[in-house]
Amino acid sequence: MAGGMMIDGGVKKGRAQLYEGHVTPYVVIACIVAATGGSLFGYDLGVSGGVTSMDDFLKKFFPKVYHRKQHHLHETDYCKYDNQLLTLFTSSLYFSGLVSTFAASHITRNYGRRISILVGGSSFLIGGALNAGAANIAMLIIGRLLLGVGVGFGNQSVPLYLSEMAPPKIRGGTNNLFQLTTCLGIFVANVINFFTNKLHPWGWRLSLGLAIVPALLMTVGGIFLPETPNSLVEQGRLDEGRAVLEKIRGTKNVQAEFDDLIDASEIARAVKHPFRNLLQRKNRPQLVMACCIPSFQQLTGNNSFLFYAPVIFQSLGFGNDAALYSAIMTGAVITLGAVVSICTVDRLGRRFLFMEAGVQMVLCHVIISILLAIKFGKGEKIPTGYGVGIVLLICLFTSAFGWSWGPLGWLVPSEIFPLETRSAGQAVV
Repeated sequence: MAGGMMIDGGVKKGRAQLYEGHVTPYVVIACIVAATGGSLFGYDLGVSGGVTSMDDFLKKFFPKVYHRKQHHLHETDYCKYDNQLLTLFTSSLYFSGLVSTFAASHITRNYGRRISILVGGSSFLIGGALNAGAANIAMLIIGRLLLGVGVGFGNQSVPLYLSEMAPPKIRGGTNNLFQLTTCLGIFVANVINFFTNKLHPWGWRLSLGLAIVPALLMTVGGIFLPETPNSLVEQGRLDEGRAVLEKIRGTKNVQAEFDDLIDASEIARAVKHPFRNLLQRKNRPQLVMACCIPSFQQLTGNNSFLFYAPVIFQSLGFGNDAALYSAIMTGAVITLGAVVSICTVDRLGRRFLFMEAGVQMVLCHVIISILLAIKFGKGEKIPTGYGVGIVLLICLFTSAFGWSWGPLGWLVPSEIFPLETRSAGQAVV
């Protein structure tokens, strides 16, 4: 194992038992700073759904949706938000994030994890500023595209950075800091939306503009972050790599771990086409897992719940303020779930959390679907009891996601690839 990670068979796995070191303040600070990258994605998930339910925002950029919302009272609330431009606004971030992650893979592999963190933070910073000052749809979309680049680079580099910096014995919990900051970003965004919704007519600008705060933390913090030992060794900077390894482990006795890094690096250097190597027979199990786990993570529907939470709760018959308040509640629940994951993942194991939470989420989905099928219809207001029950079920669902498929969807793929294909594998994720 290289740095406690799973690597190719050529590395002497028995060395892992000789690893020394302890948790140092230096590595704690570095991991916390890097983990703020998760708050970029989380803040956008939380803030965008709230903003798209604000009348002032809709009036300025999507007047058709606003008028339909105000005057088509007997139309299903969910359908009032059916608009191609609004869909483009929300989905443009994910498109640019998908495209940029392949460029991020190349930069992360060849120039280091830290550079990708800086690029991601800078792009998100500019995108947030553009959205806050948007005067037309074009500015909104360009801002969203830049936010997507930031998310793509952050999601590519931060989980790798955390995995490679963390002490082997607490790697799972450390890597889950990414999910924790994602959840905190969601929670903070929902709280901000609750208050900015009362600031007419510019509250939505404040909601979108405050995205620059986590981006600024990530960018400025990234300037002072050390590069990971894995990346330094991979670039041939052996002395620097050993110095960083000694510093983050708090001991000079790092020879066993350092030898593993060198062995893994030599294997990685021999690989000229990492994406092609992913398709080799020996890498197929990791590739299948790295494709399936994030795919299943998205198919749980959690991001839809979080992104559209205010709109969903409005459609269930809650008022605008009540909808935002309910979104705050779900944000708090998923954050608590992430804390549970940090405390339990290295003790209970990844498989147990996947299976337990999977059953819990399926049951919640089924019951929510039944309740909506019974009481949710055109022009009908859903009874309060049903609405409250659905909110509680959504909270049960998001809590399960928060301690399982949310953090483990990032953690497991970052652990299973050998160094020579790790960055390419993370791009697939």
